Amino acid sequence: MDKLVLIDGNSIASRAFYALPLLSNSSGFHTNAVYGFTTMLLRLIEEEKPTHFLVAFDAGKVTFRHTDYKEYKGGRAKTPPELSEQFPLLKELMQAFGIAQFELEGYEADDIIGTMSRVGEEAGMEVVIVSGDKDMLQLASERVTVALTRKGISETERFDPAHIREVYDLTPDQIRDLKGLMGDSSDNIPGIPGVGEKTALKLLHEHPTVEEVLAAADGIKGKLGEKVRAHAEDARMSKELATIYREVPMDVSWEDKRFTGYEGPKLAAMFRKLEFKSLLEKMDFSGGSASEDGETDRAVLGEEAPEAVLLKTLSIHADNLGELLEQLPAIETVHVETIGDNPHTAELAGVVLYAHETGYFLTEEILASEPAQPIREWLSDPSTDKTVFDLHRAKVTLAWWGIVLQGCSFDVVLAAYLLDPTESTLTLHAMLNKYGLPGILDDVDVYGKGAKFKLPEAAELGEHLVRKAAAIARIASLQKKELAEKEMTGLYFDLEHPLASVLADMELQGMKIAPEVLSAIGQELKERIEALVADIYHHAGMEFNLNSPKQLGDVLFNKLGLPIVKKTKTGPSTDVEVLERLRSRHEVVAHILDYRSLAKLQSTYIEGLLKEVRSDTGKIHTFYRQTITATGRLSSQFPNLQNIPIRLEEGRKIRKAFVPSEPGWQILSADYSQIELRVLAHISQDERLVDAFYHNMDIHTKTAMDVFGVSEADVDRNMRRQAKAVNFGIVYGISDYGLSQNLDISRADAARFIEQYFAVFQGVRKYMDDIVLSARRDGYVTTLLHRRRYLPEINASNYNLRSFAERTAMNTPIQGTAADIIKLAMVQMADRLKSEGLQSRMLLQVHDELVFEVPVEEMERMEKLVPEVMEGALKLNVPLKVEVESGADWYEAK
Repeated sequence: MDKLVLIDGNSIASRAFYALPLLSNSSGFHTNAVYGFTTMLLRLIEEEKPTHFLVAFDAGKVTFRHTDYKEYKGGRAKTPPELSEQFPLLKELMQAFGIAQFELEGYEADDIIGTMSRVGEEAGMEVVIVSGDKDMLQLASERVTVALTRKGISETERFDPAHIREVYDLTPDQIRDLKGLMGDSSDNIPGIPGVGEKTALKLLHEHPTVEEVLAAADGIKGKLGEKVRAHAEDARMSKELATIYREVPMDVSWEDKRFTGYEGPKLAAMFRKLEFKSLLEKMDFSGGSASEDGETDRAVLGEEAPEAVLLKTLSIHADNLGELLEQLPAIETVHVETIGDNPHTAELAGVVLYAHETGYFLTEEILASEPAQPIREWLSDPSTDKTVFDLHRAKVTLAWWGIVLQGCSFDVVLAAYLLDPTESTLTLHAMLNKYGLPGILDDVDVYGKGAKFKLPEAAELGEHLVRKAAAIARIASLQKKELAEKEMTGLYFDLEHPLASVLADMELQGMKIAPEVLSAIGQELKERIEALVADIYHHAGMEFNLNSPKQLGDVLFNKLGLPIVKKTKTGPSTDVEVLERLRSRHEVVAHILDYRSLAKLQSTYIEGLLKEVRSDTGKIHTFYRQTITATGRLSSQFPNLQNIPIRLEEGRKIRKAFVPSEPGWQILSADYSQIELRVLAHISQDERLVDAFYHNMDIHTKTAMDVFGVSEADVDRNMRRQAKAVNFGIVYGISDYGLSQNLDISRADAARFIEQYFAVFQGVRKYMDDIVLSARRDGYVTTLLHRRRYLPEINASNYNLRSFAERTAMNTPIQGTAADIIKLAMVQMADRLKSEGLQSRMLLQVHDELVFEVPVEEMERMEKLVPEVMEGALKLNVPLKVEVESGADWYEAK
């Protein structure tokens, strides 16, 4: 039987809009209603399998109902512009899906659906109506089911006549009578004042129609009877307004409403335009097919695509290894499949070498075997060009399996990151969809997820990895072209690509940990924590669970009577911000803050670091995430060494456990001084900033002098503290509210301070204004090395979204350029260590600091070489300054 699905376009779009947070694409268009609508369409297609489809829209605000009742829908709020701007996208989406749409001046979507459901039913079709409007229930019949949305649009409740009887004890036609009596505030249908759904149902159970209720009005007692009699005409009119018109003059030809499924490439293109990345990843637009034997030959890049490629998978074993050895000169792509988040402990699932539509799959066992020695030598040959997926991860994982990976000339993950650093999912599946290429199966579909994760048999695994290798080859050529178009070729080949190998080498080297030192620090912390707990109990006058926000809140706000600063759903907040504001109110608060800081040090950095020490090396091997942050900064994981707290002396002491790995060696630390402010001076060309750095002045003192209009001798500690807060706050686009919190002053005072700053440093203000205008024009900002940060919300109508994008536009070129500079220094430093034949090793990068271990005989050379390289990494019109310290451990070196 044919099935017709009818969707109330305006109703579903509105519900999706209010159910989902505001989303927008990089062009600034809001897309949350379109996204919700899309997910509902995909679900309907899968569950209902319609043969015919129609989405009905309202054509305008005035309909035939306004002729008799001008106030119809008069109380309805104006459609938010964030929603109204999405209707053109919705209609374009319908075209991409191949779904018919219809609207007609003077009629509502309800009337179009009413007419089509009648015609469909008469044609013997099964009809499903999807809406959020209960009025639609009047259309239900033996062949017509109404699916009303619930929980936004994520669920529907299906109504046929039996279910309507069960819920309301009415027939579908009586829904019109129900609305006639109770009205509908959303449509400004009056009904009878004071009659709600409960009363209306009671009346209809006694008198089945509005007309019969009115005829019996004299017998209805009390105020209800008075209201029914007084508003009889309103009830009749309301029933008429609520009646869906089912004779709309429209073409009911079935051919143009036939639905045969969407065209993958067309829908994928629309999803890319809308930037529905998660949907692009989840869906397989390729529809590839297997060959007769189902094993080796597959049109895995899309059978129907014009560029479809027939791939061959050859699983390598001892008998056919020679075939691969013969093809080694032709191999261009290598894919290393690792399983596990941490590449230092990851499983090696297999390696594929790919060329000319043939993939050679090697398991770890085969790769490690004696006959495969020529393969391992080829992998380590720096003269053979290899395109890879995630060079950094592949190099680290293979190294722990005793295999050196060199000669990698291009990495599609790094390229994808540079081309869009805000993209959170750097998978081959997503990359193929971006370029409109036929897809491959997502890893989750092959391996499963969570507890269901399992590697398939070798044959199936090999085919999946060959598809990946083929995808890498196709994507690489497109990325190289795009990098050139966006002026990022230099950023890629001179910085990010060589940095991947530098990071891998640093991580594999690792940093030695002295566990006995960590344990001793941990014991000290334990004793301090116990003393603090005793003090807290003493001042509170009772013992309680310090880690329970509820119990802590009870002590602070009930027993001690401190003021409640802010509330959460579960009660008064006791977060750090609240406690800092209460610090001066009671001495117990300072003890609680100290307890929290020390307890975190104990659990995260004493116990946590000890767990990360490898038994076979005695070192910590962190993993630097190169493709995570939108600014280009590195982040650290397993463990996170970027976040070891150093404001507290107890936190700084943890660095005593980081020691050289060789006897008699020392730790050298080199730290950029105020690099972001120096970059700001260069980019803004502000005369005062540039002059201060040229004359090696203390920049915070100089700022205080200029803002407060005093001499250097008159700058006190408080002035310098305020100037420092503004200096660093400006870099991050600080607001008056943020500055007021940092300095504990009023917002008005903070606003005046910021205004004074900009009045003095006019070059900075001009830079801030110009970069926002540039971002609005281009949709992105860049660093000095052309690293891009896209800002889709920069032209948003929503003030909060737009303001955030503006602040991001201001600070990204500064933060991003600072990140680029220290990365350049790392690449150049690695080259100098090698070219000069030094034994010294670069071990860590933490924010603006580089950490080395150095033989004593090389210390004098390194104390000159390191600042020379770091200060000369990128030429600015103000000098970069690096402070170098050394000692027996990392603590002494700082």
